Amino acid sequence: MEDNKNKIIVIDDEPGMREFLEIMLQKDGYIVETASDGPEAMDKIDNALFDLAITDIQMPVMNGIEVLKKINEKSPDTTVIMITAYASHETAIEAMKLGAYDYITKPFKIDEIKLVIKKALDKKKLERENTRLRKELETQYGFGNIIGRSPSIVKVFELIKRVAELNVNVLIAGESGTGKELVARAIHYSGSRHENPFVPVNCGAIPEALMESELFGYKRGAFTGAVADKKGLFEEAHSGTIFLDEIGDLPLHLQVKLLRVIEDKKIRPLGSTVISEVDIRIIAATNKNLEEEVAESKFREDLFYRLNVIKIVLPPLRERRIDVSPLAIHFINKYSEEMVKDIRGISPKALETLENYHYPGNVRELENIIARCVALENSNVIRQETLPQLVTGKDHIDLDTSFSSSTSLDTLMSDVERKMIEKALRSTNGNKTEAAKLLGITLRSLRYRLAKHELYDEGGEDLMEEAGEL
Repeated sequence: MEDNKNKIIVIDDEPGMREFLEIMLQKDGYIVETASDGPEAMDKIDNALFDLAITDIQMPVMNGIEVLKKINEKSPDTTVIMITAYASHETAIEAMKLGAYDYITKPFKIDEIKLVIKKALDKKKLERENTRLRKELETQYGFGNIIGRSPSIVKVFELIKRVAELNVNVLIAGESGTGKELVARAIHYSGSRHENPFVPVNCGAIPEALMESELFGYKRGAFTGAVADKKGLFEEAHSGTIFLDEIGDLPLHLQVKLLRVIEDKKIRPLGSTVISEVDIRIIAATNKNLEEEVAESKFREDLFYRLNVIKIVLPPLRERRIDVSPLAIHFINKYSEEMVKDIRGISPKALETLENYHYPGNVRELENIIARCVALENSNVIRQETLPQLVTGKDHIDLDTSFSSSTSLDTLMSDVERKMIEKALRSTNGNKTEAAKLLGITLRSLRYRLAKHELYDEGGEDLMEEAGEL
């Protein structure tokens, strides 16, 4: 017998019906009380909290509709199911409009009422879980738009609070999609510079030929097309914070100039002889291992130490799965409001599926998944069937078990290896570095196997030559 521990009150003027429902529900593990009329039920509801009320409609003293109204007033968290032997379309509509969960007509089948009760209590459980998660998001688990309750993300919250008021450079490390810019903004807007500019710069998105003029500005006539003076991003960030995202993509010759700005706090626009002082805080972010980049002479060691005064490491979402549920609720609320849809939560099965997914795109991928689900969902909760196939797909590879004399173990293993590599590349949108992590092998090993199986990257580039360098 399942031990449900839900508390149910049965309200019916017929002793036989009260006794029947009491015995049936107690056998299923529910805690049950009964009342012979509305006033007796109200007395019990005044003194105890019930998860569910099952009430007859045709009763003396106080009919079922009046009982429903009183329950809504006294105990709005109690779900109500109506039962009557007098089927009436109008009465059913009135009861549903007043908030009844469902309407059952006598005589009913035992399996029918059991199913309705189970669905009603499952809905109640889901509502409570979603309410609890919302409260958590509003209190200790949220820091602005950074959502989480795992120990690793709580440490990030603590670091943000500690460094916000310190006028030191910060380096934020983490995979793509982990929320590095959110952390940078939290540091800026929590500190003394919060009323001054926050200027984000994606070092990997600006063409190298334009990088210097974008960062430091230029004077009219400095180069072809410079028809007017233009402030650089460093000057725009004066008295505030400049956020240098993907700092590992900054070319070496500009790393020298950035180092000089950090040391001298001065800039000189292209084509100008005037040097201007800038008061800025630098927050840099990277999805690369800068220590390895330094060792390979791809990143200046002196600049690395200037930027890496305080380091904050954001863990990937697959290492903090406890954060999936509060993040999912946060994104459901966000996109329900944006799309003007009444999505109130997520089903337990769908949530379990999301928690078991590996998220190569991290929090950004989860946000995209939820946005898609909110757009497509027809009910008021995100259901399992609304999740994309990439998330719900089984993590297995079907093997042809029909053997022939020409079949060998090596051939089968090679086929499995190829399918796993193809699946990993699809899961990471062709990102070989992330695919290698999913497979638990090095990037060098993945490149060798790509060459062995004559696979190609997204641009159709033959990887044989690259693999030959191993």
